[in-house]
Amino acid sequence: MRSSPLHDLLQLSHEIGREDRGLVIVGEGNTSTRLSSETFLVKASGARLINLARDEVVECRFAPILALLDKSRLSDEQIDDTLLAARVSPTAKKPSLESVFHAWLLTLPGINFVGHAHATTVNQVLCSPRAKEFAECRTIPDEGVCCGIASVYVPYADPGLKVARLIRRHTQSFIRRHQHRPRVILMQNHGIITMGPTPQSVLSAMMMAEKAAKVFVGAATLGGPIFLSRKTIRRFAGRPDEAYRTRALKL
Repeated sequence: MRSSPLHDLLQLSHEIGREDRGLVIVGEGNTSTRLSSETFLVKASGARLINLARDEVVECRFAPILALLDKSRLSDEQIDDTLLAARVSPTAKKPSLESVFHAWLLTLPGINFVGHAHATTVNQVLCSPRAKEFAECRTIPDEGVCCGIASVYVPYADPGLKVARLIRRHTQSFIRRHQHRPRVILMQNHGIITMGPTPQSVLSAMMMAEKAAKVFVGAATLGGPIFLSRKTIRRFAGRPDEAYRTRALKL
């Protein structure tokens, strides 16, 4: 029996929210999934991923939220009013403030699910002078397979509309440069976004990025890290056995 997008989103949220994984605590992080070309589901503001419930997921219309990206001089109140007006049900809870970047990322080809977390080790790196280096390089082969040959790096901006605009700009630049969409976005002093066609692709990229950050931090204490060459990473990403494994793991 096929599961529903809501069921899949709740499962993904609960997996990201597991406290033993160190990806989020309390009300941190958010998740989303595309329902159609008109609407998507996103976590409600203030809800906890670990026990996210059906009534804490909000169906929103893309159009009014995406329109925020190209409007100037908006007050916080105007942004809040737009998010509330975008709800399909007027009695639903308030959508997450980060719904703007979720809405835009879900319009990218092949993106059905998006997850955002404040992963502990990833943030150790993102709060350091080596954040951009971590985003653009790879230390272990599976990082290249699960997270792509590089991640989008986004300088710090206020959460909400400001960071959503920067995410759009830097992601578009990444796509022009690499000729494919990213799997991971890293936001300085903030956190990680992973995206993909399935919940498993989102979770796998996030957990692999957290592992890679642990490797990075550990290697840095020993005078490293030593990065894999871009040629090596492209080779792993393009190998037939890795393509088979990617399909088997639903990445």
